[in-house]
Amino acid sequence: MVKNLKNANKFWRVGEPMVWMSAASLAVTLLIAAVLLIVIMVNGLGVFWPSELHQLQLKDGSQVIGQLMQAEPTADHSGIRRQYKIANRDMYGLDFRWIDETQIVAETIPEQVLVLERIEHGDFYGELQALKHADKLQPATLDELNAALTAVATDLEQLGELEKKLKDASYKMEQLRLKELKLNYKKVAKTDLQWAELSNTKQELNTEFAGLIDVQTRQTNKLREDTAVFTDANGTEKEIVLADIVQVYAPNQMSVSDKAVFYAKKLGELFVGEPRESNTEGGLFPAIFGTVMLIFVMSLFSFPLGVIAAIYLREYAKEGLVVRIVRIAVNNLAGIPSIVYGIFGLGFFIYGIGHTIDSLFFPERMPTPTFGTGGLLWASLTLALLTVPVVIVSTEEALGAIPREMREGSYALGSTKFQTLVRILLPMASPGIMTGLILAMARAAGEVAPLMITGVVKLAPALPIDGNFPFFHLDRKFMHLGFHIYDIGFQSPNVEAAKPMVFVTTLLLVLIVLIMSSVAIRLRNKMKKRYTFGTF
Repeated sequence: MVKNLKNANKFWRVGEPMVWMSAASLAVTLLIAAVLLIVIMVNGLGVFWPSELHQLQLKDGSQVIGQLMQAEPTADHSGIRRQYKIANRDMYGLDFRWIDETQIVAETIPEQVLVLERIEHGDFYGELQALKHADKLQPATLDELNAALTAVATDLEQLGELEKKLKDASYKMEQLRLKELKLNYKKVAKTDLQWAELSNTKQELNTEFAGLIDVQTRQTNKLREDTAVFTDANGTEKEIVLADIVQVYAPNQMSVSDKAVFYAKKLGELFVGEPRESNTEGGLFPAIFGTVMLIFVMSLFSFPLGVIAAIYLREYAKEGLVVRIVRIAVNNLAGIPSIVYGIFGLGFFIYGIGHTIDSLFFPERMPTPTFGTGGLLWASLTLALLTVPVVIVSTEEALGAIPREMREGSYALGSTKFQTLVRILLPMASPGIMTGLILAMARAAGEVAPLMITGVVKLAPALPIDGNFPFFHLDRKFMHLGFHIYDIGFQSPNVEAAKPMVFVTTLLLVLIVLIMSSVAIRLRNKMKKRYTFGTF
C-alpha cells in the first residue's frame, strides 16, 4: 500500500500526466486543423471540375437540364430529393431546384447540351440552334460557335486597348481638373498664362476623349450584332450576344484529360482574372493583390516599431512602475477586440491625420477628401497597431532568453552597449523576432472587422499600384479575401450560387497565410542555425 502511494506520488511529481495531456492537446489541435483544411479543400477544389449535365423528364411533362449537386431524404423521410443546378437565372429566376425522385420519369445525359459562362446572369444550359449576324440566322455547330467566339475575343481585345486609352485620357482630364481647382484656390487671375495653357490642353483632351467615346460606341454596337440562339430543356429559345459569353463547353462530351485541362485553365483564371457577377464568378486577382499588399505595408510599420519598442523596454528602460505599467498595457492591447482598433483607426487616422493632410496639402479639393477617407494606408496602420503588441512581446522574450554572460563577455571585450545589441543580441534573438512577425502576419491576414471601417470595399475600381505617378496609391480603397468571404457568403443576393466561391476564397486565404508563414519560418530556421546555440 505504502509502496503504491510512493509510486503514485512519484508518478505525479515527475509530471508524466502533464506530458500526456500536452501531447493529447496538440494532437486534438492538429486534428481540428486537418479536418478544417480537408473540408475546405473538398468543397473548394471541386468547384471548377466540369460535371455531367442530366436531362430529367418530370411527371408534369416538363423537362429540366441540370448538374446534380446533392441528395437528401425528404422532410417526411418517404423518399429522396435531389438538388440540381439548373442555371438560366434570367429565364427561371433561380439557379437551383429541388426535385423529388418520385417526380422523375426518365433521366438521360445528352451529349449536345452546352454550358455557357456569361458575364451576367450566371451560366446557361441549353442546346445551340443557330448563329445570327445582321438578322441572318445560320445553323451552327459547337466548333463554328467557338470560331465565332475567337473572332469576337479579338475584337474585345481591341476594345480593351481602346478602354485603356480612355482611362489614360480620363486620368489626364482629372489632373487638369485638380490644377484648375488649385488655380481657383490661389485666386490666380483669369488673364494669367496658366489659365490659357490649361484651357487649350483641356480642349484638346475633350476632343480626344469625345473621339474615343465615339469609336468605342460604334465598335461596341457592331460587336453586339453577333448573337447565338439556344434552346433550354423545354425548347424555349434564348438569344445571347456572343460578346457576353466568356466561354462555352460541352461537359458530357469531354474526356477526363479534357476536363483536367479545363480545370487547370479555370485555376489560372482564378489567380489572374477579374471578378464578375457580383464577385460570385471569375477571378480573384484584385482581392489576392489587396491582401498581400495589405500584409506587406502593415509589416513595414508593425515590425520595426515593435522591435524598437521591445529593445527599449528590455535593454534601455530602467525597471520601475512606469515600465511595468507599459508592459501590462502592451499585454492588454493584444486582447482588445479588433473592431475597437477599427473605430480607433477611423477616428485617429482617417478623421484626424487624414483630414489634417487634406487641409494642409490638398485644401483646394475640400470638402472632397483625398486622405480623409478609408484607404490602404490607414487600413495597414490600423492593423499595424493591432499586431505591434505581438511583435513587442515576442521580441522581449527572445532578448530576455539570451544569457547575461553573453552581454558581460561582450562588454569585457570592449564593446559598447549599442555594438553588443547590434552584433550579438539582435542576431541571437532574430528567431524569436521572426516568430513575432509570423504571428503578426497570420493575424493581420485574417482580420476583417477593422478593414470594413478603414478602407476595404466589395469591388475596387483600380489597384493600389498602376503606371500613373506616384505609382503607389496608398489612399485608394482595396479588396481583401477575408471581406470577400464575408460579402459573398452573407451579403450576396444568391447565397446558394455563391457558396462554392466562399470555399475557394477561404482556401486561397489559407494558402496565402501558409505560404507567407512558411517563408518566414524558413528564414527563422536559417537564423537559428547561424546565430543560436543549445539555449534556444
